[in-house]
Amino acid sequence: MHIEDGTGKIQAYFKENRLGARSYRFFLNNFDIGDFIETRGTLFKTKTGEKTIEASDFKMLAKSLLPLPEKWHGLKDVEERYRKRYLDLIFNPEVKRKFEIRSKVIKTIREFMENEEFLEVETPILQPIYGGATARPFKTHLNALDLDLYLRIAPELYLKRLLVGGFEKVYEIGRVFRNEGMDRFHNPDYTHFEFYWAFADYKDLMKLTERMFEYLLKKTFGRLEIKYEGKKIKLGAPWPRIEFFS
Repeated sequence: MHIEDGTGKIQAYFKENRLGARSYRFFLNNFDIGDFIETRGTLFKTKTGEKTIEASDFKMLAKSLLPLPEKWHGLKDVEERYRKRYLDLIFNPEVKRKFEIRSKVIKTIREFMENEEFLEVETPILQPIYGGATARPFKTHLNALDLDLYLRIAPELYLKRLLVGGFEKVYEIGRVFRNEGMDRFHNPDYTHFEFYWAFADYKDLMKLTERMFEYLLKKTFGRLEIKYEGKKIKLGAPWPRIEFFS
């Protein structure tokens, strides 16, 4: 059998003459795929070179109360995968990799913006007047003030108030909420990145965006080229400029 954690996967070998008949039968009768276990033993390599633990002791850490889907046929439905992310992560390592990449991208954006001397801020999520985008908001009520409020659809208006107050470079990474249609590519709430730079024009922002993508790609993937839907996309600067009315 194989056991794995966040650092990797290793084979575990359970032998009756090593564990004893009673412990061996207990293992066979009570342990299932999906259980969280601890095992101790001697590390060796099989004839094929696979690292393996010959178990001398084991312990149940947490029992899986429901069986996992069968490996090859049990989790093909896209809807089920998105509703049961924990199963999707167990069976699809590439999905777990996407979570890790997303975390690194957000961390790297923060590094880049700090290097560019932008100040990260947090603006209100509950707002008396929603704005900054054209979208239908979620509405709620603050009992303490008997006041209707809205979940923000964008942080724009509050970020611009910070510019008025004297900050020249500000940005925010946070959740926004839009009470509209949803599909695999659109959530009613999602992580939003928005920045403002006083006294800069659109040409400055173009150059900043180029630098940011170069920094992100080098730090995350180690290259300036990505593959998307079977196509190679080169993102190294300078990017072509296209007139708005072209």
